[in-house]
Amino acid sequence: MLIPGGSLGLGRAVAGCCAKRGARIALAARGKESLDAAAKPLRKAGCDVATFVADLTSDSEVEHLFAQVRQRFGRLDALIQCAGRSSRGKILDTSAADFQSMWNLNFLGAVRCVRAAAPLLLNSRGHVVLIGSLASKTAAPSLGPYPASKFPLAAYAQQLRLELGPQGLHALLVCPGPIAREDSGVRYEEIAADLPESARLPGGGAKVKAIEPNWLAEQILIACEKRKPELIVPAKARLLFVASQISARLGDWLLRKNIK
Repeated sequence: MLIPGGSLGLGRAVAGCCAKRGARIALAARGKESLDAAAKPLRKAGCDVATFVADLTSDSEVEHLFAQVRQRFGRLDALIQCAGRSSRGKILDTSAADFQSMWNLNFLGAVRCVRAAAPLLLNSRGHVVLIGSLASKTAAPSLGPYPASKFPLAAYAQQLRLELGPQGLHALLVCPGPIAREDSGVRYEEIAADLPESARLPGGGAKVKAIEPNWLAEQILIACEKRKPELIVPAKARLLFVASQISARLGDWLLRKNIK
């Protein structure tokens, strides 16, 4: 299993759950130190794990990453794309360059990885897991370019299912609410200083409980085993998504009511 973004947060939790299942794991991230720190306990537990430094915004680095994975493991059963970042900002203060930068990692980073992984995954009838967000289905105020970088993942995952599903590829879109982090309370204080209070909170102030990463990681693997098309957490968010499709005005009203 290859986990870009596997050195921290949800990606690291996914790696831990995969290791418990006896998987051979490839971790990829930009920082060698964080990769080594993530790999150490896995190796101590007897897991076969390899680490690769790679920047998903670079075509050549992604190509090199997959060449290394192919050489090291010879096959690939799952790509669990966890790499990404979030943001805060007013929409009119967000430049085209800001959108382009976030799009390049959050969406195009996934596209680069899937294109490189597809031959191996089609051969193994494997899994593509794209870590989106509730923002893959609905936007929220003061999140800068983040929603626009996550929304395309929903369309991309559906296209993968429709085009490559009949050939054996399983594509799963994961849309979680805010994931618990040690720095959740202060993470956005500086960049959101001039924004509404909700922008300083996880999930842009959405009234949902923070998700424990190890629990979510386990749910992702269960969804893969069942070859589900989507995993939305919390499940009640589906009601908002449906309401927004029926009536944009109703969806906007519900969003405003559910932001702290």
